[in-house]
Amino acid sequence: MMVIVVLALLAGVHRYLWRRLVGDTTAGGSAMRRAGTVAAYVLPLLSVGALVSGRAGAPFWLQRVLAWPGYLWLAAVLYLTLALLVGEAVRPVLRRVLERRAGRPDDADTASADGAKDADPASDANNASTADHSNLSVDAPGAPGAPDVADAPGAGTSAAPATLVAEAPAPPRPEAPSRRLFVARAVGGAAAVAGLGTVGLGTHGVLRGPRVKRITVPLAKLPRSAHGFRIAVVSDIHLGPILGRAHTRRIVDTINRTQPDLVAVVGDLVDGTVADLGPAAEPLARLKARHGNFFVTGNHEYYSGAAQWVDQVRELGLHPLENDRVEIDGFDLAGVNDIAGESEGQGPDFARALGDRDRTRAAVLLAHQPVVIHDAVAHGVDLQLSGHTHGGQLWPGNFIADLANPTGAGLDRYGDTQLYVSRGAGAWGPPVRVGAPSDITVVELASPRA
Repeated sequence: MMVIVVLALLAGVHRYLWRRLVGDTTAGGSAMRRAGTVAAYVLPLLSVGALVSGRAGAPFWLQRVLAWPGYLWLAAVLYLTLALLVGEAVRPVLRRVLERRAGRPDDADTASADGAKDADPASDANNASTADHSNLSVDAPGAPGAPDVADAPGAGTSAAPATLVAEAPAPPRPEAPSRRLFVARAVGGAAAVAGLGTVGLGTHGVLRGPRVKRITVPLAKLPRSAHGFRIAVVSDIHLGPILGRAHTRRIVDTINRTQPDLVAVVGDLVDGTVADLGPAAEPLARLKARHGNFFVTGNHEYYSGAAQWVDQVRELGLHPLENDRVEIDGFDLAGVNDIAGESEGQGPDFARALGDRDRTRAAVLLAHQPVVIHDAVAHGVDLQLSGHTHGGQLWPGNFIADLANPTGAGLDRYGDTQLYVSRGAGAWGPPVRVGAPSDITVVELASPRA
């Protein structure tokens, strides 16, 4: 049922887009209308193909062919629709402005002609005079209503024959577009520029790579010896048909420049199998941190073969924390599996990861989804590091992310536990971010004893 509702909604949105961007702005049978109609059918099919090809096990080359146009069109649909909805409010205002300028709500050409006539009384007199002279010049013998030559005064005298001059009619001026067509094209063009421009800027932000954020988090139990400890948090890299090896290299280089003490990869590394994306993940082997590189699963790992990816990242030098913990100088670092693993009997196990630890020590937990924060509070965690939300990724998705998660992005506090949620370093679906820039966060731990 949900699939039918979604497909019906997509069909309705595409019908609206066609009407406003094609039907209202082009002539029937024109090449532009035919091209727009073809695009209105082909682009949504590419989007559906991009969404289902990976799950359907399509060859990776086909996934890549479908991904770019299919996913980008999904983002374009969102922002074109939002821009056109704003245009619905602008449309009547623009019509009224044009009507006032024309003087009355008739066609633009008629209004202009009437205005010119009313504005120049002298032209009326000239026209009248011209008409009178014209009548005199065209009256000729034998013409209906003209005096007979024999009866005219002085008919017996010789006179020069009258010369008739006929002016050639002026070529008809091309008819200007109607006011309605002008408004449709103006609003549609502005919406296209705004919508596609937004997608273009959002795509550039993703392909440019994530920016570094820095925050300081005080932990009451942190000893003075660990003051200033820096954890580079990266989540939601989403290697796949669009973001590949070059994307991983950019992230690794950015992390290494921060010279962290520890790297935490907090889930959703991939959208695909090891066979397809293993080479794209290889640059992770170049991560450098004094206390090592750690990894926990996200929900997308369980769509892509979590067990194989855990083995793969271990070979690349990352330490998977599967409901486990390690002791770092000054605090405990724990990690739990993502809740998506529950379908495979591999969900989060807080008792195993944290149950028997010394609670006088500070604890930092890696957990992909923020929703497990209440379990973290119950087990005495001081700081939870998460991702998953993308900060909404595409505005106004940030409002949905805030509703669906305890914290959509940034630092928050729940009892004695602090939660930091990264917006992520990549993008899922459309390689576009609007209002939620990608980030790698350097979390610096602070001790009150320092």
